[in-house]
Amino acid sequence: MAVVITEKAAGEVKRILEDQKYEDGTKLRIGITAGGCSGFSYSLTLENEFNEEKDSKYDFHGVEVVVDKKHALYLDGTTVDFYDGIDRRGFAFNNPNATRSCGCGSSFQA
Repeated sequence: MAVVITEKAAGEVKRILEDQKYEDGTKLRIGITAGGCSGFSYSLTLENEFNEEKDSKYDFHGVEVVVDKKHALYLDGTTVDFYDGIDRRGFAFNNPNATRSCGCGSSFQA
């Protein structure tokens, strides 16, 4: 399985979907983009697009998650969690394929 999201992260996605009144069927797309201080940056978007040939689809705690099969190699085994602390708030990625990460954890090298 390419990626997993925790129950806490799924809860935050559901809250965003409800608060911002996204339509039913909206999915969380997890991917990567070139750039960032370490080479790749993580990408989270909410969208309705799903291509069965190009994407893998999962369900975690009631949230549909879509991952482009090309990105799966870099994301295999990644856990997406949600951190809500006094020092920061946001989604956090634990990627076992990352050979190097930036200090903020939003970009990586594989």
